[in-house]
Amino acid sequence: MATIRASCPTCDDVELTSADLTVVMCADTNKGSYSFRCPGCRQRVVKDAEARVIDLLVSAGVKMSVWALPAELYEPKLGSPITYDDLLEFHFLLERPDALQALFQPAPDDAR
Repeated sequence: MATIRASCPTCDDVELTSADLTVVMCADTNKGSYSFRCPGCRQRVVKDAEARVIDLLVSAGVKMSVWALPAELYEPKLGSPITYDDLLEFHFLLERPDALQALFQPAPDDAR
């Protein structure tokens, strides 16, 4: 098992094994990072990493996890953006005891 030196914002340089680190990489953007729990302060440390650093870590035995951006990001956006007032109105609607029923009833201007 390889010994890897990394830096913690609190403890400075620390020595870790490949089992102590995790690499994550986005399949869509090819951006990645690595994380570890500092052996000194026990704080979780996450650092962005370039492809060459990721390759080195993986070749040293660090496990890599690949993730993808959610499909919703690629869906067309229709209508105007949600405003603060929309959010506040929704908040007050959810406080009503008949909130679920009110959500499924047509608005007054939709009546025929």
